[in-house]
Amino acid sequence: MNIFKILLMTLVFLTSINADELSQAYKKEYTFLKAQKTELEKRLKKETQQQNIEITKSSKTVQKKQKKFIDLAKKLKEQEVIITKTAEQLRSKTSNAEIVNSIIIQAKASLGEYNIAVNDNSVNELDTLKTAFYDSLKLFQTLSSIRKEEGSFYLLDGTTARGEILKVGNIAAYGISAKSMGALAPAGNGMYKIWNSDAKMTAKALYENQNPKNLDIFIYENLDKDIEYKVEKTYKDTVIAGGVIGYIILGLGAFGLILLILRVVFLIGAGGNVKKITDTVANKLESGSDAKQTYEAVEAFDGSAARVIRSTIRNIHKEKEHIEDIVMEAILNENSSLDRYGNFILVIAAVAPLLGLLGTVTGMIATFDIITTHGTGDPKLLSGGISEALVTTMLGLVVAIPLLLLGNLISGWASNIKDSMEQSALHIVNLFERHNA
Repeated sequence: MNIFKILLMTLVFLTSINADELSQAYKKEYTFLKAQKTELEKRLKKETQQQNIEITKSSKTVQKKQKKFIDLAKKLKEQEVIITKTAEQLRSKTSNAEIVNSIIIQAKASLGEYNIAVNDNSVNELDTLKTAFYDSLKLFQTLSSIRKEEGSFYLLDGTTARGEILKVGNIAAYGISAKSMGALAPAGNGMYKIWNSDAKMTAKALYENQNPKNLDIFIYENLDKDIEYKVEKTYKDTVIAGGVIGYIILGLGAFGLILLILRVVFLIGAGGNVKKITDTVANKLESGSDAKQTYEAVEAFDGSAARVIRSTIRNIHKEKEHIEDIVMEAILNENSSLDRYGNFILVIAAVAPLLGLLGTVTGMIATFDIITTHGTGDPKLLSGGISEALVTTMLGLVVAIPLLLLGNLISGWASNIKDSMEQSALHIVNLFERHNA
């Protein structure tokens, strides 16, 4: 316990000694810090004043710079407008130069056809254009007038005649020579040929500077291509264009026409006397004749109807049902005669279009063979195969349509003859029954 008190007292003594030292140290430090604070406040005030002065100077500098920048921006915009206008003017001048060059090239090509030279190497393009324009004007005046030139042209017989060529502008011409005169047409390679010798009066009037009432003229586009004489195409030319198949179709058509005529002639003989025979039988029965006498009266008639009626009269005394069977059998026996050639005519009518289609196929094959060998440059080489393809189809239809139409009409006529024979036979049976009742 005593020891504890001793320690406590020692601690209190030491603490009092340290508190004095700490108080003195605090006062010294406070004095130092206060002096530092005063110094710092002076420096802060000085720095603040200096910064304010610098900020004021900088603001004035920035304002000057901003004003200068605005002035430069305005000048830049003005320069951009000037540059844009200059670029547009440059493009316009470049485009105009291209147009001028294009016009000069076209003028050189067009006037070159008439042996008029255009100097496209000139420095001044405007002078070149003026010269080309005046040359074109002179050429236009020349071509739009009637002028006379010495030259030669072909006659209708192929010989050449020397004389004067009267040119009407650049679209027509007349030839005048001691051998012949008339309207001229292009013969190719810049040559002329007589096209219409009936235009002598027009050629003579124009040559003598007169105005003819009627202008007989042949207008052409250029002299490079030969104008061929138009030849009227005949039926023979059309048939020849159809080739072998065309001849076969026409042969079948002719054969079918012959069969039609024979069939018509036969049907006229077969059914033309049905009414006459029926009237003869009726008159005999009215006069009291028997079956034998009636049979003798119609024995002289010929044809299918006569044979059916005679068969009916021969069996007239049999039962009616049996007679009807005999009539039908007689008519069936005549069917082969009445239908003679009918089916064959319809077969020809059906085969003709198929042959035409065959000709179309062979013609197109020939056309493609020519295209493979020679190309498509000359249409005349292709005309043969195309003509065969089209003509055979036309011939097939020309043959088939009338044969089919007439064949069916004649078949209907044959059916009517059969019906009339049946009606006449049954009418005769009824007459016999009525007179024998």
